Amino acid sequence: MNDVRESAQSASQSGGTTPPSSRLAGSQSGIERQHAEALAALRVLVAAGGTGGHVFPALAVAEEIARRRTASGVSFQFLGTTRGLESRLIENAGFPYRAIRAAGLKGIRGWRRIGNAAVLPRTFWDSLGVLRGFRPDVVIGMGGYVAGPVLLEAALLRIPTVLIEPNASPGFTNRVLANVVTRAAIGFEETARSFGAKARLTGLPVRQAFFEIPRREHGAPFTILVFGGSQGSLALNRCVVESLPLVAGRPWRFIHQTGERDESLVAEAYRRAGAAGDVRAFIDDMPVTFARADLVICRAGASTVGELMAAGKASVLVPFPGAADQHQLENALALERAGAARVIQQADLTAARLVSEIDALLADPERLPAMEAAARKLARSDAAAEIASLVEEVAGK
Repeated sequence: MNDVRESAQSASQSGGTTPPSSRLAGSQSGIERQHAEALAALRVLVAAGGTGGHVFPALAVAEEIARRRTASGVSFQFLGTTRGLESRLIENAGFPYRAIRAAGLKGIRGWRRIGNAAVLPRTFWDSLGVLRGFRPDVVIGMGGYVAGPVLLEAALLRIPTVLIEPNASPGFTNRVLANVVTRAAIGFEETARSFGAKARLTGLPVRQAFFEIPRREHGAPFTILVFGGSQGSLALNRCVVESLPLVAGRPWRFIHQTGERDESLVAEAYRRAGAAGDVRAFIDDMPVTFARADLVICRAGASTVGELMAAGKASVLVPFPGAADQHQLENALALERAGAARVIQQADLTAARLVSEIDALLADPERLPAMEAAARKLARSDAAAEIASLVEEVAGK
């Protein structure tokens, strides 16, 4: 709008031999043209970083917005941290990415908390620079310590904001932001009470490839997929390694994402046990791997839970106990209540318990299909589209 006012002012002050009526008509035409362009183009700032659980849902929404606005135009700017996977994931998806310094406070104590608090002024300053430089029509936040300062400053600048809360129990940052954001897109019905009238039940945004995974006919040998998030899980890796001597002779084969730290140790454990294991530090094409799996053993982050539901996969969930406000436990219990998963809390995780759970699930021919059907009932294939519509609605575009 500043550009429009400046153009109008310039036109009214210009001299020359052009008749006043012609000058007025010309300036109106320019104003109308600029106004139409302003209405058509959409500028979206996305604050998402730290883990794949933040990045993948944000990418699903951004890809949907880009798909539906090929004619009218859209510009994106992703904002994340200097750590984590987001730089590679976002840039590989074709979106511009900028990293800023940020650090969390929730669950942090001692000198580290003091050090993280000292980073906050820089985070707010850098966020403000991005908001003023990019001038977004709307800001999307996925929670976490990057989204917090960005959404707060956007709200203070009266820029419309959409908060995506994919967890059954909102985290600390999103609970704080509930009073300032414009709207909240939520993944579970029970989350609505935290956001009141601002909440819209959209489901969890998941890449379309997970919805396209065909149903699998189960039979020996069974394929078990194990992963602990994008960075791996020491607890899961250790428990599966300890279980390998117990599963000798069973018709099981494993696909195991370990994270970079444990890859060589886990691969050696499979070799020593003589167990069938495809061990990798990171799985780039997870939908293809999901299609090969009869059962999934994993954490219960929001992105993972959404992918399990979209793919219709039975799972044994081991929630990360250090997750803020126990949101992984709440996610896991929501699936277990629906009959889509079995939950083992990490304090109860042993090799014997894990093998017993797997045995029970694979021994009953009806169990896996029933769990898969229950998982699919929880999924919403239109979640990314619903959130994209909400973003356009809030932005007035």
